Amino acid sequence: MTQEPAETVETPQTDGQDESVRDSIARLYADGRAYAEAEIERQKLRAGIAAAGARDAAILGAVALMLLFGVVVASLVGLIFGLAPALGPLGATGAVLGGTLLVILLLLLLAKARIGRMKRAMKP
Repeated sequence: MTQEPAETVETPQTDGQDESVRDSIARLYADGRAYAEAEIERQKLRAGIAAAGARDAAILGAVALMLLFGVVVASLVGLIFGLAPALGPLGATGAVLGGTLLVILLLLLLAKARIGRMKRAMKP
């Protein structure tokens, strides 16, 4: 009985492939990390731009409100001066004060009605 030599099975060499896979995974990890860091920086920049815009808008709005207040005061003083010849200084002041208080009362009543309407709409 002759023995035939056993066939040797060659195992594939995976060192080159494993290294390539390891390199790919390491490169993928590094690229992902770099992308995440770049995205974080981008979002920080966007937040900074939004904060600066909100700050500027608040400043401009505050200046506009101050100017509006000045216009209202100037209008009321002008109205007093305009009515003074007809009603006298105290009569003009009283008329302007009464008219202004009436407008304020109407605005507050409108605000109260809006709040009441909102409460009724929000009830389950």
